[in-house]
Amino acid sequence: QVQLVESGGGLVQAGGSLRLSCAASGRTFSSYAMGWFRQAPGKERDVVAAISWSGRNTYYADSVKGRFTISRDNAKNTVYLQMNSLKAEDTAIYYCAAQFRPLAYTYDVDSPNYWGQGTQVTVSS
Repeated sequence: QVQLVESGGGLVQAGGSLRLSCAASGRTFSSYAMGWFRQAPGKERDVVAAISWSGRNTYYADSVKGRFTISRDNAKNTVYLQMNSLKAEDTAIYYCAAQFRPLAYTYDVDSPNYWGQGTQVTVSS
């Protein structure tokens, strides 16, 4: 079992920055690819970014490329999402997810084994 706890959400003005954190406990964190998803009101939950357990390989949705950066610290069992140049359309609940991916380069989190409870990000225009 892996427990995921997100933090770092909040209210920020457009153009501002936030850093989300997701702390994992339980099974071996380094065997899991990690992803950040978001869900805005009335919309589906979509992947924003993902990272392999090694940290070598990453994925970003087109809408956040060049603005968001995903990273992880396996020694601290934590994955981060640095969000810069935030826009009103980034407003959503952000979720952390983990999927067992023992290969070092695989970042796909298409069927997560575990989810966090979510953290609200609100960007005012």
